[in-house]
Amino acid sequence: MPKIPLRPLVAYCDALLHTREIRDFDGAVNGLQVENSGKVTKIAATVDASLPTVKKAIAAKADLLIVHHGLFWSARHPWTGYNHELLKLLIENDLAIYSSHLPLDFHPRLGNNAILCALLGLKGTRPFLFAHGQHIGLRSETKISRAELVKRLERATGAPAKLIPAGPEICERIGVCTGGAGQELARAVGEGVDAFITGEGQHWTYAMAEEMKVNLIYGGHYATETFGVKALAAHLSKKFRVPWTFLDHPTGL
Repeated sequence: MPKIPLRPLVAYCDALLHTREIRDFDGAVNGLQVENSGKVTKIAATVDASLPTVKKAIAAKADLLIVHHGLFWSARHPWTGYNHELLKLLIENDLAIYSSHLPLDFHPRLGNNAILCALLGLKGTRPFLFAHGQHIGLRSETKISRAELVKRLERATGAPAKLIPAGPEICERIGVCTGGAGQELARAVGEGVDAFITGEGQHWTYAMAEEMKVNLIYGGHYATETFGVKALAAHLSKKFRVPWTFLDHPTGL
């Protein structure tokens, strides 16, 4: 079984994803979140770090778990109950966790946005949706019906999409930002799109989409963010010659 040192692999990920340079939400803690004894023999990838996905990684005999949503969005203490069980499993099974949120969202090759745009057939993409001091999405100018756009999105994610058909039937300026960017709807419209694709958003975005006359398409937070962790794990597997697996744990949200 191949055995790769953990630290060089982590350093490679940090450089590849520009982990230290990219701003993110407070508490995202991009990079290595949990260390192991220093070796990697198998990589597992999943969207969310949680007790169930940690158990799945252990069952898959992985010693590195790559996630998009990490462990530390808010205070995690005290380490009792659920937290104690999680910590105990990580240590006893020598499982490391590497998390990449915004750096993985908009990586030009491995990112959630880039891969989803490619699957949607959107070409000539350029940066879109300026937030957190940088653009966090992509946009494309093309002519496509909103009905076809929904079909392509559902085909790409394998999940149902929710369309708020408040804009033109034929879309020409399409913005994509995976995950939970519904709250950025006004900003997206301000950047000139007539269709905005993201994962999920708040109830009030329905009325806002109608008021702003824009097509709003929700593909699911989880469903639109499986692409990046898969691509990163596959890339690392090829470069470092260790096996990898994807752990599907859909939320339906």
